Amino acid sequence: MSAAARHLDLSPAVTSAAVKRLESELGAPLFIRSTRHLRLTHQGEVFLDHCQKALQLIDDGYQSVRAGETVIQDVLQVSMPSDIGRRHLLSWLDEFQQMHPKVELRVQLSDRLVNIYQQPIDIAFRYGPPPDSRLIALPLLAENRRVLCASPEYLNQQGLPESPESLKDHNCLCFMLGDEVHNRWHFSLAGQPITVKVRGNRVADDGDAVRRWALSGQGVAYKSRLDVVEDLRAGRLIELCPEWQTEAAPFHLMCGDRRLLTPAVQALKAFVAEKCVALYH
Repeated sequence: MSAAARHLDLSPAVTSAAVKRLESELGAPLFIRSTRHLRLTHQGEVFLDHCQKALQLIDDGYQSVRAGETVIQDVLQVSMPSDIGRRHLLSWLDEFQQMHPKVELRVQLSDRLVNIYQQPIDIAFRYGPPPDSRLIALPLLAENRRVLCASPEYLNQQGLPESPESLKDHNCLCFMLGDEVHNRWHFSLAGQPITVKVRGNRVADDGDAVRRWALSGQGVAYKSRLDVVEDLRAGRLIELCPEWQTEAAPFHLMCGDRRLLTPAVQALKAFVAEKCVALYH
């Protein structure tokens, strides 16, 4: 008993009193004690076995949360943009769940910037810098930029804009975030920035709708390259003014607290980042 007390940095009297309280709660003696000997009673042996199992369960849980397990298990509440969400992220999540079948997903598809601190969302895939400095932003594709593009059909009818300033003569398809229409498009050439205020007959709060309008020849779009990279390669969309540098649109995985970066989130981040790089290049 004295050795146990020293190990716990307690006095022998405090340790002995703790054992007596436990015996009183259980209504059974745990030890048979004398001045020379100390041994467990039968009840003490049974209770010790349960205590050892309980401590092992606690230790297993601690190691699972801190270091992760071979089998990743979690429930992830995920928010993602509509365009890349429908076209790529949903199928990538299918693959991820096949690799980690004990991960459950609850997905919200929306271009609205959900408030992670108020909504039931653990992580969010988003373009651009974090809207809140408190957010943790893990880069998935930091080099992503916007691309000015239109379909061959539209360009055959309306002509090719020679510079961003020429966009004033074109029907521009705008994206709306909340109540704000993204109709000021930024470019630079040789280090000289310009901003062009564009106009058009279509505005949507859904990035997928803007891309579909562009594909159907309705006008010029200013999209994340990650959203339209396959359309550009296939010739369904044509990049315009390629000599001009466009706006940065880094792609992130965001969460509200580093403690939410569980093994499942870390694995998902690595998986999606690899997919983004492969798609982009």
